[in-house]
Amino acid sequence: MNVIDDQDLVVVGCGIAGLSAANRAVELGLDVTVLEKAPKENRGGHTWHSESFRVASTDCDLEQYGYEFAIDDYTPEDFYADIMKQTNGRADPDLARTIVDEIGGTVEWLTEHGVEWDMEPLNSGYTVARTFFDGDQLVSALVEAAESEGATFQYRTEAREIVFDDGEVAGVRARTDDGHVEFRSDAVVVAAGGYESSEEKRTRYYGSDYDAIKVRGSRYNTGEGIDMVLDAGGRATGQWGGAHMALIDSASPDYEGGANRVDGYQYGVLLNDRGERFFDEGEDARAHTYAKLGRIIFEEPNHVAYIVIDDSLTEHMRATGPGDWVTGDSVAAVLDELGCASPETGAETVAAFNEATDPDDFDPDSLDGNRTHGLDPEKTNWAIPLEEPPFHGYRVTGGITFGFGGAATDDRARALDTIGRPIPGLYVAGNTTGGLFYDNYPGGTGLANGAVFGRIAAEESAEFVGMVPAGVGNDA
Repeated sequence: MNVIDDQDLVVVGCGIAGLSAANRAVELGLDVTVLEKAPKENRGGHTWHSESFRVASTDCDLEQYGYEFAIDDYTPEDFYADIMKQTNGRADPDLARTIVDEIGGTVEWLTEHGVEWDMEPLNSGYTVARTFFDGDQLVSALVEAAESEGATFQYRTEAREIVFDDGEVAGVRARTDDGHVEFRSDAVVVAAGGYESSEEKRTRYYGSDYDAIKVRGSRYNTGEGIDMVLDAGGRATGQWGGAHMALIDSASPDYEGGANRVDGYQYGVLLNDRGERFFDEGEDARAHTYAKLGRIIFEEPNHVAYIVIDDSLTEHMRATGPGDWVTGDSVAAVLDELGCASPETGAETVAAFNEATDPDDFDPDSLDGNRTHGLDPEKTNWAIPLEEPPFHGYRVTGGITFGFGGAATDDRARALDTIGRPIPGLYVAGNTTGGLFYDNYPGGTGLANGAVFGRIAAEESAEFVGMVPAGVGNDA
């Protein structure tokens, strides 16, 4: 077996977590090799297909770089409360607290490394502090920054096993185009994403039909990174049957379609293929419902749903996928053209919805309290009648972004064994970890998770291999 032993640290994965680890590690003087399973042209994992960070704006000074948040202040406490609320209180509080306390400085640091931001909210309706980006630009900028400081990137290189010598981490064995290679190092950061792109694992954790769900990100996130950490003695943790599954355009490709957003559904009516409502569209803002709504839609008949609005709501809608809106003089005509199996029933459902509304002023930028009365399910905000023709509809489905199960870590990104002890020299970051998200997900938090803990993993690695004294990495 070929052996390469000229690196201090091996980073597995080239998404935001791995790139943050690589850049921080070279800053601290480590010789770094990044192993990326995908070909160079497909590098970046899910990050390449993503678009936003959630950030505590009161703790992030981007004005020094010429950027300004376009919405109201959002504090670390606000951020922490959103994580705990959306995960029904199940998120590991130490992991959540670390993210909200560190993301502001981390976003500033990413900016210094060439990441460019768009500060205008993408959401229809009210939202929270987010920094938006182009995935290609972010990945390219961070690869270039790391390479300029000496990091080496190996593509089409699939890490499969953590190497140990006398019980201590000694590197990674990987499959390459030239056969098996052992990359020797004193520490390893596994930041290889989750298991969401594996048809086998989706079926195992979510059910038999989930081999068919569309994957919003990279086709290469098939879970070997998690398996590698668990095989090395790491503990499995988190909600293995849970996932970020978003409402997306039904015309999206099977893999790598990206966001394919259809925003504004919260203001209209969602119907399944039988023409029935099945969800409280006005439960909360889009950023707090879209990541669980995809699963709900996927489990409806034929895995599809239809957004229906009238002409008064068009200014509040936004769609970025390959599909398009359908317009017609009646709700039934719109649903029929969209392919709904029961367009007349759908029209009757919308008529019943209209009868159940009695709105005050419609406010798309807050939870306005306009609700229905006598429906099951009720709509608890933004319930206004759909009466102004022409009517418009969009066909949507569910798409998976990442699973919620993974390897256990502490708040210093150290891999934990099944007793709860850190495995010396082994660090985990990003969606390879578990224990943070359950049931739902506050939009933009996954990228924040990867960036914060990728950076921390590098600092801990530098301390472990003796490149910096204890506690120095965090202040360097």
